[in-house]
Amino acid sequence: MEVTGTVLKKLELETGVSKAGKEWKKQSILIDTGGEFNNEVCISAFGDKLEQMNKLEVGMKVSILCNVYSREYNGRYFHNIDGYFFTNQSNKSSDKIQNGEEDMPF
Repeated sequence: MEVTGTVLKKLELETGVSKAGKEWKKQSILIDTGGEFNNEVCISAFGDKLEQMNKLEVGMKVSILCNVYSREYNGRYFHNIDGYFFTNQSNKSSDKIQNGEEDMPF
């Protein structure tokens, strides 16, 4: 799934240790998709994807490819959106769009 919009906020880096004893790092950003309703989406990144996410700045227009999935816990479902490919759209010109050129990822 692709999410496009403007970076509103970068949340604090989260760290921890899994049940298997492995350390993990996670960071999330809030994106304004520009929709009329429910226009804010929180996208997380883990591990080596943090380097790409850390290059994003508040106010930057971005396109993010994501994995969207749900988990059940005690009869309730919890949703996750994990980003894996981040592209800066802020400098994209109409010529690049018309000519089919792609922006480079971070």
